[in-house]
Amino acid sequence: MSRFLTYYGDDFTGSTDVMEALASHGVETVMFTRMPTAAEFAPFQNYAAIGLAGTSRSQTPHWMDENLPAAFSWLKSLNAKFCHYKVCSTFDSSPSIGNIGRAAEIGAKLFEQAMVPLLVGAPQLKRYTYAGNLFAGYLGETYRIDRHPVMSRHPVTPMHEADLRLHLAKQTSLTTALANTAWPERGLGLLDVHDATTQAAAGQRLHAWSGGFVVGSSGVEYALLSPVTDRVTFAPLAPVAKTIVVSGSVSPTTERQIAAALRNGFTAVPVDAIRLASQDQDAKHEALQAALKILETGKSPLIHTALGPSSDEGDKLNAIPDGRRHIGEGLGAILKTVLEKTKLRRAIIAGGDSSSHALSQLEIYALTTRMPLPATPGSPLCNAHSNDHTLNGIEIALKGGQVGGDDYFAQLRDGKLS
Repeated sequence: MSRFLTYYGDDFTGSTDVMEALASHGVETVMFTRMPTAAEFAPFQNYAAIGLAGTSRSQTPHWMDENLPAAFSWLKSLNAKFCHYKVCSTFDSSPSIGNIGRAAEIGAKLFEQAMVPLLVGAPQLKRYTYAGNLFAGYLGETYRIDRHPVMSRHPVTPMHEADLRLHLAKQTSLTTALANTAWPERGLGLLDVHDATTQAAAGQRLHAWSGGFVVGSSGVEYALLSPVTDRVTFAPLAPVAKTIVVSGSVSPTTERQIAAALRNGFTAVPVDAIRLASQDQDAKHEALQAALKILETGKSPLIHTALGPSSDEGDKLNAIPDGRRHIGEGLGAILKTVLEKTKLRRAIIAGGDSSSHALSQLEIYALTTRMPLPATPGSPLCNAHSNDHTLNGIEIALKGGQVGGDDYFAQLRDGKLS
């Protein structure tokens, strides 16, 4: 068969973002959370797009050297025209953490490419590139990424440079050049996308290219599908009486969403981030018991380790080896036990890194799109595929820190996704 696209997502929320973009436009897509067994892959073998979610956004270059070649090799073996290394549309990365340049080097070598296309702009997500510089929307305004109120202050990889050519020069020896009119012979070829016209032009450039390894945000998929406007219709989403949210996000967007949820029938379960990062079993047990008691009252628990940037433990967390990963894994372990004990069928994980590490605890090997959220692209509700019958078929959403309107959590509980 002729497969359209494969992709590796550098975190789980970004991976569902790609899946949503494809599935919404009629491209049958599955996202695996790890390399599947033959039996797990079989039901999806004829899908036009196949993704593999990863955690490279929060990993070191050494980790990438150890893990990405095998992942890229598996994706290459699936014989698609395009293989996409998916990065966050805010491009937050550094030489030591989430190094996009190193991932590009690994992919270029494995696919034997002298030139790798790079596309980051995605107007659908309020992300724009112009003359090689990245801009992003926030609360109705558009900011250069190095002046963005949130991303310029990211707790792990703050963006201090808007020109992506200069940003990448600190991560790789590969040169980055604008490719709006012609591909460079070597290095990374950056395509500007800042509106529908430039998006369609970028898509045409990619389709005319011979195909192979591409780096970029979900703007890659939106460009490849442009100017297709027909969207697939999904079955209506029924409300549920109760759901559960676990959040490790320190984003002000998530902070507003938590506040809105608490005004609308959710009950907070604050968890000390340092205790969870230190793998304190009592902290997990206390949060679990609190969540179960809330569910018994008919309410929805919202378990969180932070309320906005001011609550980020910063240096204290960074001093704990793998502390941020342990937070995500701890939240995932709590969520798994709640789902097993209560048979809830809908759940939400908030935070890009948190989602990656939390989902790893749930023994879910694949996700497919259940329902896109038209008002907040990039955070769809998904159907889970698991060998555990208590988890198979549950509906779960993975939400990046900056994604979603204030009523995101209540919308998913109530099935009101306008």
